Amino acid sequence: MGSAIGLRDDFEGAALRRLARGSKCAKQTRRLLALAEIYDGGSRASAARIGGVGLQIVRDWGVRFNAQGPDGLLDGKAPGKPSRLNDAQQRALVEAVERGPIPAIHGVVRWRLIDLVQWLHEEFAVSLDETTVGRALRKLGYVKLTARPRHHAQNELAMEAFKKGFAAELAKVRTALPRGTPIEIWFQDEARIGQKNKITRRWARRGTRPSAPKDQRTKSAYIFGAICPQQGKGAGLVLPFCNTETMALHLTEISLMVAPGAHAAVLMDQAGWHTTGKLFVPDNISIIALPAKCPELNPVENIWQFMRDNWLSNRVFTSHDNIVDHCCEAWNKLVDQPWRIMTIGRRKWARGS
Repeated sequence: MGSAIGLRDDFEGAALRRLARGSKCAKQTRRLLALAEIYDGGSRASAARIGGVGLQIVRDWGVRFNAQGPDGLLDGKAPGKPSRLNDAQQRALVEAVERGPIPAIHGVVRWRLIDLVQWLHEEFAVSLDETTVGRALRKLGYVKLTARPRHHAQNELAMEAFKKGFAAELAKVRTALPRGTPIEIWFQDEARIGQKNKITRRWARRGTRPSAPKDQRTKSAYIFGAICPQQGKGAGLVLPFCNTETMALHLTEISLMVAPGAHAAVLMDQAGWHTTGKLFVPDNISIIALPAKCPELNPVENIWQFMRDNWLSNRVFTSHDNIVDHCCEAWNKLVDQPWRIMTIGRRKWARGS
């Protein structure tokens, strides 16, 4: 056992006891009280009895306390086994994941752990198993996520230009309105729900292959949905097809949900039934067209994904009426959760303009 050491002179027993009363860590509290006994003139043996440890442990506490103060008496997280990949190899792994595989070279269109195991062996002669590579990726901040669909011809510059110019577009709408008219920002879109339904991921025992029923029939219906994220409101209709007449019905439904005396700026894509001059637009609505091939700008796309993943997928619809019933139930469930509309639908570039 090492010799006794003195404690730092910028603390005293009363101060350590006050810290012990406020500590939320039982182990730190016990250690503070043990060292407070030494500050008050007690023996190391007495401090060891208070701490319920031996003299050598009390000495170790003193060393940690002298070096780091009260924080030194907290238990730190064990460092664990060091990574088998050095810094350069970890940077190369991150670059490979961000870049993605080249199908003609790597033979796959997305990285699997087994592919990265092979890549690391070929590049650095490092032999790791899939579990180790997965652990390394998680430590580097990577998890496996479902990718959002993106149009292959999307113009990212057009997206950024629309976001920056949205305030100007809204100003044009304001100039045609009486002074002081409040404006509600709405987003609109349609989703086809049919018997050829989606199968989502599900929890299952490792090593098994879960199954789900999959219908091959083709009956379907459309949910016309619009949300006002700032207000947590929604307006929807379930209709048999998309055309100018059904779009007019949906605009009328939206207009009924706009607050009295307010005006709605409705953002929607450039589908033919959205942009035709034959479309009847209510007086309290102005349409703002989103850039072409940029579905990411419309949060209703995320609403559809949420509804499919949680309420509409993994089902077999017995008839067209059954599809309509489930679509109505899902939309009404969404409207009854305004906080969810706000959470999913809010976009910084569309706020406070």
